[in-house]
Amino acid sequence: MEALVLSRIQFGFVVSFHVLFPAFTIGTASWLAFVEWRWLRTRNPVWRELFFFWQKIFAVSFGMGVVSGIVMAFQFGTNWPRLSEVAGSVIGPLLTYEVLTAFFLEASFLGVMLFGWGRVPPRLHFFSTCMVALGTLFSTFWILSSNSWLHTPAGHVLVDGVVHPTDWWQVVFNPSFPYRLAHMALGSFITTCFVIGGVGAWYLRRGVHVEAGRKMLTAAVAFAALSVPLQILAGDLHGLNTLEHQPMKVAAMEAHWHPAAPGEGVPLVLFAVPDEAAERNGFEVAIPRLGSLILTHSLDGTFAPLTTVPASERPPVVPVFYAFRIMVGLGMLMLALAWLSALQLWRGRLLQSKWLLRAWNGMLPSGFVALVAGWFVTEMGRQPWVVYGLLRTADAVGPHSTWMVALSLAVYALGYAFVFGWGIWYLVKIIRTGPAPSPPPQPPSHDSTVPTPARPLSGADEPLEEG
Repeated sequence: MEALVLSRIQFGFVVSFHVLFPAFTIGTASWLAFVEWRWLRTRNPVWRELFFFWQKIFAVSFGMGVVSGIVMAFQFGTNWPRLSEVAGSVIGPLLTYEVLTAFFLEASFLGVMLFGWGRVPPRLHFFSTCMVALGTLFSTFWILSSNSWLHTPAGHVLVDGVVHPTDWWQVVFNPSFPYRLAHMALGSFITTCFVIGGVGAWYLRRGVHVEAGRKMLTAAVAFAALSVPLQILAGDLHGLNTLEHQPMKVAAMEAHWHPAAPGEGVPLVLFAVPDEAAERNGFEVAIPRLGSLILTHSLDGTFAPLTTVPASERPPVVPVFYAFRIMVGLGMLMLALAWLSALQLWRGRLLQSKWLLRAWNGMLPSGFVALVAGWFVTEMGRQPWVVYGLLRTADAVGPHSTWMVALSLAVYALGYAFVFGWGIWYLVKIIRTGPAPSPPPQPPSHDSTVPTPARPLSGADEPLEEG
């Protein structure tokens, strides 16, 4: 296999892991702020127990997100040096702003959030939790701005093949950024929501931590019933924006090969087996005109098919087509489950519905799968460009031999298997242990003899063996 192909596989492997943990910590940080707010308002000890429980999960997830983020930055420099040469004047400052705002904000308050309970006033601790949650959102802002610029570059001039920024407002708020930011932020919250609801449902099914499980599930149902429809709306707006700026990505998502006859519109392909060599779909199941209605908001609207550009200018159709359907299909299942659960909650029957509790258990990982599928659509769909219209992926790869890229990919795979295998196993142990009764809050202490945890991950101090 060529170094280019292996480098693309390596990028896909690294980003698939990395997107999971920051997205989860974005949602978890906001959930912690909500839980602590409920504790301050009600003084119900269950909310305090939930805070310490999810704080441990956040600590482990945050650590794994940092590790995967370092690897992401490293492989950009080693595998794609031409990208830094051409677009580093844009990407570098945007990532620097992320460090100066988000990372410093999180680092300033993370220790207080993890270890300050009982050592600082309750309101200061709550403020620290909110600042950590705000820091994760700032990080999302700058990372999505940088990534969106790669898809819809703006506010620059090209001099001797090198990008020079001319308008930072246009660079940051490039045409696809607002839609992608809303879509990603909502996706992160929904991913965490279904984890919280799934864990709560699991406790209710087992008859343990019943009150904590009830609070988690009801909060998840209420949030999902409101946020999933908003995500569908954001996805529709994002799709219209993508059709305007990256029409071949949309054509690949729909496996739309040939122009529609006048007045017929474009069908919505529910299922097919795209054949890129023959430029057609096999075993196609489609609904006439629905594709036009969704993508152009008109029954007879059309958009450019794949055959309007040479094959070398098209993204890989098969993975984009199927990944998009996985993402949308899971979104529809989330919507159905959220609204059915909300209806049963309103009727007072949610906690007695065994099949709904099982459904929440089954949908626990659905947000992660949808996130990865969505990133596959996003990143594969912009091919053959790494900076859309400016720099091809084949021109951005470094001058490495095939065996060197293969070796680094193998090292990454082994390292990830160890780090993330251990981390996920530890998270499962924490969840199986469940929220533990916590001691009542103590007034702030300035006694230097009070022991303080020495390591961030010691905040996740659940026993590894079941009692």
